[in-house]
Amino acid sequence: MRGVTRRLMLLDTASLYFRAYFGVPDSVKAPDGTPVNAVRGLLDFIDRLVRDHRPDDLVACMDADWRPQWRVDLIPSYKAHRVAVETEAGRPDEEEVPDTLSPQVPVIEEVLDALGIARVGVEGYEADDVIGTFTGRADGPVDIVTGDRDLYQLVDDKRGVRVLYPLKGVGTLQLTDETWLREKYGVDGSGYADLALLRGDPSDGLPGVPGIGEKTAAKLLDQFGDLAGIMAAVDDPKAKLTPSQRKRLDESRPYVAVAPKVVRVAGDVPLPDVDTALPHAPRDPAELEGLAARWGLGGSLQRLLTTLGE
Repeated sequence: MRGVTRRLMLLDTASLYFRAYFGVPDSVKAPDGTPVNAVRGLLDFIDRLVRDHRPDDLVACMDADWRPQWRVDLIPSYKAHRVAVETEAGRPDEEEVPDTLSPQVPVIEEVLDALGIARVGVEGYEADDVIGTFTGRADGPVDIVTGDRDLYQLVDDKRGVRVLYPLKGVGTLQLTDETWLREKYGVDGSGYADLALLRGDPSDGLPGVPGIGEKTAAKLLDQFGDLAGIMAAVDDPKAKLTPSQRKRLDESRPYVAVAPKVVRVAGDVPLPDVDTALPHAPRDPAELEGLAARWGLGGSLQRLLTTLGE
């Protein structure tokens, strides 16, 4: 059983390698000319995160299923606009990913495995759900590194759970705690999911409640406590809702009934039994050496190895 003082860092890995891909020039290539900007950029990110925050445990959380069917069954528009339908090729729906990024993902996975950094993805779940489950089970402070604001819902000052949101690379991070959330959105961590549900999120295909924007959602949550309180107020003629708000919330009952399960990260993912301890030496030095030579990982890998060994 790990001590309560151990700090766990959870990486929203896809979010970070997307940022690396777009932040590092594609002129960064392997000896055979294959772009490895996302690979090297992610290694640089991890190096900086470990140096600056010194976690005891580190997990690279993966999207085994970036658009789980159980979420689509509840809200068919969920992430629908991100799907590229390739009917001519007869392929199933696929997420639109830049052509030169897709081939780098398996390399990232191989390098993480050779380093001995825990890498966890669970079929039928998004990385957010893996992060949510690890966070719920942690007995010490948790740093969640993500460019996805959806994970603000996990912020919990009492448990030491915060989100490190990259503003520029990972050298400049927004340390998101409940004080910051209240100043920015008027809610705490537990209220953020309800806020997101009410206002909607076009990037995830969530329609929200028509006419209820971010500020109105925050006011309603402040007034009635949570989503359940707001919906109870719809049925209470004495509750201080405008006629328009009451009407729109009432008409949105079908959406409000299913949206919480879609918006809130799962906390019951069947996680595999993995060693999450931050490695201080590569798990497979020979394999790592071969990957470094094949993909030209150079200084990015060496810097991370030095940091891990400290």
